[in-house]
Parts: sequence; C-alpha cells; structure tokens
Amino acid sequence: MQRTDLSTEMLPLPGSPPVRWRISEDLVPYEEAVAEMERQVAAIADGTADELVWLLEPPPLYTAGTSADEADLIEPERFPVFATGRGGEYTYHGPGQRVAYVMLDLKRRRQDVRAYVAALEEVVIRTLEKMNVKGERREDRVGVWVRRPEKPALPDDSMAEDKIAALGIRLRRWVSFHGLSINVDPDLSHFSGIVPCGISAYGVTSLVDLGQLVMMADVDIRLREAFEEVFGPTARDV
Repeated sequence: MQRTDLSTEMLPLPGSPPVRWRISEDLVPYEEAVAEMERQVAAIADGTADELVWLLEPPPLYTAGTSADEADLIEPERFPVFATGRGGEYTYHGPGQRVAYVMLDLKRRRQDVRAYVAALEEVVIRTLEKMNVKGERREDRVGVWVRRPEKPALPDDSMAEDKIAALGIRLRRWVSFHGLSINVDPDLSHFSGIVPCGISAYGVTSLVDLGQLVMMADVDIRLREAFEEVFGPTARDV
C-alpha cells in the first residue's frame, strides 16, 4: 500500500511550545493512568498545560472499547477487564508493550480525526522502519500490520499478516487521549483470552517475535524520533 507523507499535516501552529515527553519506568495501574490522562486533558483544553505524550507499561489487563462485543471476551476471568471510552474493541495491554498516551490539542494542529489517526499510524510505521521492520496500514483494519510470508496463507490464499501495534483514541474539546501500543516483547499468549480488536483471521506479533532483539529504551528513542517527524518538537517532561 502506498505510504502517505503526513509529516506536515499535524505539525503545530508556529510558536507552539514543544510537546512534553514523559516516560514512566514502573508499571502504571490502569485506573491511575486514566485518572492522570483525564487531569492532563482538562488542563490542556483549558490552556494551562502543554501537550503531553506519556510512555508507560501497564500490568496485564484487557480493555473494552466503545465497539466491544462481549462474545470476543473469551476468558473474562484471566485478567482484569476495564471499559474505556476509546474507540475500538477488546485489546490486551501488559508488560513488554510500549503504551503511548498521546494528549494533543488538535485546535493547534488540524481538526481532522481521520488525519490524526493516520498520523499516529505513520508514527508507528516510521518507528518500526527505523528498526528494519516494515509495518503497513490497512483500510479495513485499524492498527499497524506486518506480512508473515513464512506462515501458512489465509483461506482466501492471501499472505498471512500479524498485528504489531494497536490504536484507540478519544477526543474531548478537540484534545486527544488514549493513543497507541507497540508490541515490543509482551507474552503473546495473553492475547488468546480475547479476539483482539474483533479480528479473528489474523495473528499478533511483536518486535522480539520478529527477531528484533531490542530493549524498550531502544524503541522509545525511535518512537520519539518518529513522533517529532510527524507532530513536531518534544521536550522532556520534568
């Protein structure tokens, strides 16, 4: 699929402050993460805080987006399940996965939800590209995918594909929250307790599963580089 250059479409207005860049080293419980997001989004919308990207790892859990089908929750007792206001269906989050909560004021950028989602996908694709992994977007499936020619073909004879990154967003007063997750080295068996994003025909993979023996810190560096290419400068949040 042809790659779209979105590098100038989500840049901030001239003179805007850099996006704060925060990394949490310890696992962050989901309820705490959501409460902090709510606080930050309100402050950004009120103009009392600059935009923020928050990188973290959560403990093992499942989240249900606004389109989640209960039939896709195969093992409801396996991990805690949280209803969330983001778009999408069921997904798994846990250690070894880089979650990026992206809190941007689209009034300072471009008030276009589809362009924003495409820009987040572009950030993931560029991050993977910097680690020699070709990620691709699909018009009929949200997220970022990798082709797996070494796996058996699908029933329609198309090449097998696995999902390596998920996206789910919400907007309030044109400020975004939730964001994206990249599978670095999670326990992929934990995805078997759900139908990830309601899609059963495809698998799930990670950078380590693809043979890229990278550390989380390596991914963070590449992710920040890719984010700045698409959304503009960042500054460490202190």
